[in-house]
Amino acid sequence: MSVLGERHEVIGHRRPSATRHAGTESRRWPSALPWLRGEGTVARRAWRSAYVRRVAVVDTMAATVAALVAYLVRFGSAGTSPSEQPSLLMATLLPVVWVGAMLAARSYEERFLWVGPEEFRRVFGAAVLLLASVGTVSWAFQLELARGFVVIALPLATVLTLLTRYGQRAWLHRRRAEGQFQQTAIIVGHRSGVAALHAQIDREAYHGYRVIGSCMPGGRLADVATTFDGLPVLGGLDDVVEVVRRYEVDTVAVLPSPELDGPALRRLGWELEETRAELLLAPAVTEIVGPRVRIRPVCGLPLLHMERPELRGLRRVTKETFDRTAAALGVLVILPVLVTLGLAVGLTSRGGVFYRQERVGRDGQTFPMLKFRTMVPGADQMLSDLLARSDGNGVLFKMKDDPRTTRVGRFLRRYSLDELPQLFNVVRGDMSLVGPRPPLQSEVERYGFDMHRRFLVKPGITGLWQVSGRSDLSWEDSVRMDVRYVENWSLTFDFMILWKTLGAVLRGTGC
Repeated sequence: MSVLGERHEVIGHRRPSATRHAGTESRRWPSALPWLRGEGTVARRAWRSAYVRRVAVVDTMAATVAALVAYLVRFGSAGTSPSEQPSLLMATLLPVVWVGAMLAARSYEERFLWVGPEEFRRVFGAAVLLLASVGTVSWAFQLELARGFVVIALPLATVLTLLTRYGQRAWLHRRRAEGQFQQTAIIVGHRSGVAALHAQIDREAYHGYRVIGSCMPGGRLADVATTFDGLPVLGGLDDVVEVVRRYEVDTVAVLPSPELDGPALRRLGWELEETRAELLLAPAVTEIVGPRVRIRPVCGLPLLHMERPELRGLRRVTKETFDRTAAALGVLVILPVLVTLGLAVGLTSRGGVFYRQERVGRDGQTFPMLKFRTMVPGADQMLSDLLARSDGNGVLFKMKDDPRTTRVGRFLRRYSLDELPQLFNVVRGDMSLVGPRPPLQSEVERYGFDMHRRFLVKPGITGLWQVSGRSDLSWEDSVRMDVRYVENWSLTFDFMILWKTLGAVLRGTGC
C-alpha cells in the first residue's frame, strides 16, 4: 500500500491524437478532461528521474562541503604530514561513500521521496550506520583516522543533506500547489467515500494528485456525461483497468467497498501490473496509522494488528516532562517579549492584560486558559449579535474582521502572539505544547461519541487541527484531525507539528 502523494510536470492542453495508442483502442477523451489530452504517462513521469539525479548531486555537494570544512577545522591549510594521510583519504572519498550509504539505505527510491518523514529517517539512519562502520573499520585495520575530523564531517554532512533535501521538497511542494509535477488519479468506491477522499486530496494539493474522475457502482464506461462531486464518472467498479488504459491513469485509489473484497482486489492488482498505474488501498481504519499498525501472520494469514494507543506510563511521563521543561525554558527566554506585549495591551485599550476563559481539558476537567487580551471589554456579551456573520465551520465561531478586536489585538492574532501566555498553563500542567484544541464547555455539549476521545490527552497550544486549516476545515474534518492525533501520538509527531507551527507563525498565517 502506497501513500497518497506525488504528481507530474505541467499537464498539457494539446488536442488528442486520432491514432491508436500502444495497440489499444483509440482513446476517446471526455470533454470534461481537456487538460489531459496529448500527455502520456511516460511524459508526465519524466521529471521524476531528473529530481532523483538532482538529489544525488546535491547530496554529493553536501558531503564535499562537510569533508572540506572538517579537514580545514581539524588540520588547517598547512601541508599534509604522514599522520594526516588517512584522514585526507577519508575526506577525498567521503562524497562517494556518502552517496553510496544513501543508496544502500534506499533513500533515492521514489516511494520515499516528496512526502512523509521516511526519506529523512533513511538519511539519518544511513548516517548513523556510516559512523558506526567508520569506527569499526578504523579499529579493525588500525587506521589512524583523526576523531576530530570524523566527529565534524559526518554530523555536518547529515545536517546539510537533511536541509538541502527539505529545501528541494519545499520547492517541489510549491510547484505542485501551482499545478506542476502532477500525476493523474481516479477514485474507486461509493459516493460518500469518493467525495471525502476527493476533498482531502484537494486540500493537500502539494501531494501532487489530480483526480480526473471516479469509478462507482452503476457507472458506465464512456458515459462521461455523468458527474459526481464535480468529477466525471468514468466507469463502474468492473471497468477500472479499462479506464486506466483509456485515460493513461497514473494512480488508482481504492476505497473500502463490499464489491471489492479480497479476491477482487487481488485480481485488480494483477491486472494493473500490466499498466504503469500504482494501486493505493485506503484501509477502513484510515485514522490509525504508523507504529500502531503491524502486519502479523495469524493462522497462516497476514492480518493487520492494531495496537492500543499508548497514553499512559512512561510515554505519558516523557511527554509531560518535555512539555513542562520546554515551556519553563520558553518563558525564561521570551520573558522580555511577554512584558513588552503585556505593556502594549494594557496601555492601548481599557481592560486587563490577560484574558481568562474556562476551557475543558483532559478527562473533561475545566481549567482557566490564559491569553493576551485582544478584544474590547464586554466582547463576550457582543457575541450573539455576530453569530450570523461567523466564518467558522458551524460549531466554532470565527470571524476574520471581528469588530471587537483591538488594534494591538489584530497584530497579536496575526502572529499568534496572544497564545504565548498559555506557556504558563503548560507549566502548571493544564495543557501540553501539542494536543487537541481546548474547547469551550458549550462546544463539548454538542460533541458526538467520537469527539470525546480527545479528552484522553491534554489540550495543546498548537496541534494537528490548527496547522491543517483551522476554521477553513469542516467540523467533521476537525473531529478527524483531533482523533487522529490522539490515536497516533508520539514525540516525533509532536516535533513535526511544532515545526509546522513555527512556519505558520513566521508566515503570519497563525496556527
